[in-house]
Amino acid sequence: MKQQIGRFRWTICALLFFATTVNYLDRQVLSLLQPKLEEIFKWTNTDYANITAVFQFTYALSMLVAGRIVDRLGTRWGYAWSIIIWSLGAMVHAFAIPMGEAAVSALGFAGVGALSVSVVGFMLARAVLAFGEAGNFPAAIKATAEYFPKKERSLATGIFNSGANIGAVLAPLTVPWIYQHWGWEAAFIFVGVIGFVWLFFWLFLYEKPEKQKLLKAPELAYINSDNEHNDSAQNIKSETDVVAAPVIPEVPAKVSWIRLLGYRQTWAFAIGKFLTDGVWWFFLFWLPAYLKAQFGMTGSSIQLPLALLYTMAMIGSVGGGWFPMYYIKKGLQPYDGRMKAMFLIACFPLVVLLAQPLGDISFWIPVFLIGVGASAHQAWSANIFTTVSDMFPKKAIGSVVGIGGMAGGMGGVVMSKLGGGLFDHYKALGHIQTGYTIMFTICAVSYLVAWFIMKSLVPKYRPINDL
Repeated sequence: MKQQIGRFRWTICALLFFATTVNYLDRQVLSLLQPKLEEIFKWTNTDYANITAVFQFTYALSMLVAGRIVDRLGTRWGYAWSIIIWSLGAMVHAFAIPMGEAAVSALGFAGVGALSVSVVGFMLARAVLAFGEAGNFPAAIKATAEYFPKKERSLATGIFNSGANIGAVLAPLTVPWIYQHWGWEAAFIFVGVIGFVWLFFWLFLYEKPEKQKLLKAPELAYINSDNEHNDSAQNIKSETDVVAAPVIPEVPAKVSWIRLLGYRQTWAFAIGKFLTDGVWWFFLFWLPAYLKAQFGMTGSSIQLPLALLYTMAMIGSVGGGWFPMYYIKKGLQPYDGRMKAMFLIACFPLVVLLAQPLGDISFWIPVFLIGVGASAHQAWSANIFTTVSDMFPKKAIGSVVGIGGMAGGMGGVVMSKLGGGLFDHYKALGHIQTGYTIMFTICAVSYLVAWFIMKSLVPKYRPINDL
């Protein structure tokens, strides 16, 4: 039966996977070069925290707009413009110094040193990157809702979300090598170019299912088997003529943010993202700095630990996407099965509490324990994203994901600023390890707190049917 249904939807999932890989490869370059850039430009932990906070703050605000843009433009062109902007944003990091000088000059600051110039330049570059990257998840979740029935969405989300970890694995294996041979500027330019390669395949292969000539009638019927309100019934293709059926043009959805904020389901998603996204941002942006500060590791010495950690996270993403299917097959509604799986997933990050106490034995112990936490985050992420498509109609998915993404980005800002302040404070006291202990404690308990709040807001499956 599965062979008769067809597998083109998994081609779309592969495109989403590679886009997410590029997305995280681009944003990971700065954290890997941070130890070197810190020496070159004499950054403090607060300087680096401010640069990452600009990315997170811009990303948070842009997520709100990006979700709406994706809903208005449609998945195909919304995603295309997103990767064009973020690829250019990655490349302009190579010109951060002249950008900083131009900005300082335009603002009329006199006597500003190279330190401030570099910080300002990288802030500007991170802002452009963040604005473009904000479109990735709203577009990818919307594409998943268009091409997969609800029972497969968390698995598809887990698969494409694992691209974040592939990008994080590839980055430490490639970026230091590029830096050593061609300099830090070349690393940013190289990863930016990759996005334009993906763009060619996306525009060639992606269309909405009812317009897709490569999608056969049985697979389209399977995709639409549980659509809300049977909203694609008018677009079902006949088995004898896959592409001849008339398609009714889709009117862009106009669902106000105010209306969406009136639903508890929106708040459950947004609060869950706010409390947990910052953990992933912390792992992504601060792990190289942690390995340097605590274990004196730089350059090629951190490649294997980071590759192991993000490989574990990739396994967690795919496994977490599959996990709810166990409960769904037992008869639970998709949302209820997902929440049951998410509770168990939320327990795993508690092992991060042991990272600092056991770190004196070997650096591999905190790397492994943090890897378990990162793996749990990706499993959590695959499921929390899918709660949106469980309960909201397709026309509102991009906007709701944008609202939650903004909340998650703000959580990232809080985590980054808190981390930078703590690390500088305890470094001045000669015990930076205490700062990391506090941050790891926050990372460990955030998921259980988020789960209980989400469960209290939406105890049972309640789809939105009045939009």
